[in-house]
Amino acid sequence: MTPDKHALQHLSLTEFRSYERLDFAISGRSVYLYGPNGAGKTNLLEAISVLNPGRGLRGAAFSDLGRRLPDEARGRAWGVAARFHEGEDEVHLGTGSDPRDPGKRIIRLDGETVTASRLLEHVRQIWLTPLQDRLFLEARAERLRFFDRLVYAADHGHAATVSAYEKALRERLKLLTDGPVDEAWLTLLEQKLAETGAQMMRARLAAMSALQAEIEGHQGAFPKADLSFTGEIPEDDLIDGYRRARSRDGAAGRSLFGPHRMDLTVLHREKNRPAADCSTGEQKALLLNIILGQGARLAKAESLSKPILLLDEVAAHLDPLRRHALFDETHALGLQTVFTGTDLSLFDGLKNRALGVRIESGQFVEFIE
Repeated sequence: MTPDKHALQHLSLTEFRSYERLDFAISGRSVYLYGPNGAGKTNLLEAISVLNPGRGLRGAAFSDLGRRLPDEARGRAWGVAARFHEGEDEVHLGTGSDPRDPGKRIIRLDGETVTASRLLEHVRQIWLTPLQDRLFLEARAERLRFFDRLVYAADHGHAATVSAYEKALRERLKLLTDGPVDEAWLTLLEQKLAETGAQMMRARLAAMSALQAEIEGHQGAFPKADLSFTGEIPEDDLIDGYRRARSRDGAAGRSLFGPHRMDLTVLHREKNRPAADCSTGEQKALLLNIILGQGARLAKAESLSKPILLLDEVAAHLDPLRRHALFDETHALGLQTVFTGTDLSLFDGLKNRALGVRIESGQFVEFIE
């Protein structure tokens, strides 16, 4: 099966990271990028990932994305543009630095300036990078952020809900810590938090239920993950909970109550062991089970475009059996996937399935059809 008509067709970069300029005709194919460390492979994945709400797969500030020469104090103005097919039509998405404020960016859809959440109407992404290798050992917020990105891929309205919740949370905390406390405004903010918080929890739980069902029915080479949440709050308790937490939050200087305090827990089913207690290889395999499950779920949904998978340095950490299983599953699902790795031999299983590109010093130097 090949990637569907919603896949990425063309990518252009201007002054982005190590790329002065790049025009890449992807033509809806999966791709494997190979070459030495520091060649610019992950930079290319990051460029695709910024066609998404948020700061992309590295979480970098927008002011840090522009190409910068050794003698330059700041990065240059950067841009990323992409073309997608949607039926008989083409959609053009673009994002780049805001000339008025390098810490912000501008997003355009078919030439019209739009909000970041509009990107999810046309491109859905799931990624796995070496930065996530310790996801089950890191702080709770990282796991929740990871899961919210999975929710975005299925429910583009979730991104706007999370953004509205976080904005209200910041404003409430500022009132509580800096004062003076405006009771009417504080009450309105807490009502907004209760409304958006309830929406967030419903979306997360619905996504988890659908993802777990997909994992149940999927037979693959990766261990099954059992997912659950801790820190859920009954919706009826939200308003009173925020009111009761006012003095504590003000004294602590952080918000200690709300759905943003939820945590994702993952269990290795076969071993009945928390993911955090598993080996590094087992943790990677569990993450791939979750990501492939979400990819399979979206691939089957007729109303949704298939997601693009960005898998950075994943193949090198899998044994040959699981590596080939990963290639087989992404291909069978028709998921457009971009892989990276240093060694060409890692991608033997993608022969005649994907386009290979060797990158050196931010330049494409060889193509393998």
